[in-house]
Amino acid sequence: MIKTIAICKPQFFPKVIKYTDVRSYVFTLMFVSVATATPWVLHQFHLAGPIFLPMHFFVLVAGLLFGWRAGLIVGLSTPIISFAVSGMPAVVLLPQIIAEVSVYGLFAGILREKFNLRVLWSLAGAMIGGRLTLLSAISITYLIEGAAYAPLSVYAGIVGEANPLAVFWLTVALSWPGIAIQLISIPLVVKLLGTIMAKKSREPTGLG
Repeated sequence: MIKTIAICKPQFFPKVIKYTDVRSYVFTLMFVSVATATPWVLHQFHLAGPIFLPMHFFVLVAGLLFGWRAGLIVGLSTPIISFAVSGMPAVVLLPQIIAEVSVYGLFAGILREKFNLRVLWSLAGAMIGGRLTLLSAISITYLIEGAAYAPLSVYAGIVGEANPLAVFWLTVALSWPGIAIQLISIPLVVKLLGTIMAKKSREPTGLG
């Protein structure tokens, strides 16, 4: 029963990117560009990225659609490039966000690619894994610097000195709109893109 609910039959996706040709890198760069630009656009409309989690969205989709390599590379690259281009996220948050977002992409890809879990279960597993990584990163920062940081408190100019668990819970509690958006929309997006690209892959190329 559990196996039937959690595991799906082999499908067209994830269409695993193994980075053996230039097109793989070009495609990944496109994903990173969208994941970098979207938080900046939301910021222009005073919509807080830590609430709506736009960066997380595209990293998770990359892992679910194209495997753990794509998820990990997009997750690693996006916060670094975003910081270099726009100064966001704040430098004090950059290490913990790199760790968190990378795990989202990595776990999403592994659970889909290696364990063949359904999209919703892979998504949920990746979200849990990423947040446990965030808690670990906040705790390490607290041990090293004596302070724990949450994204919204940093952007508001407030240094969080509460214990790591309290800061972690604040971060998760404030991001519930983004979590809800991800759980509702990502399975639909993955299914739609998978259907479109599977259809295109079956179309004759007109060659030969």
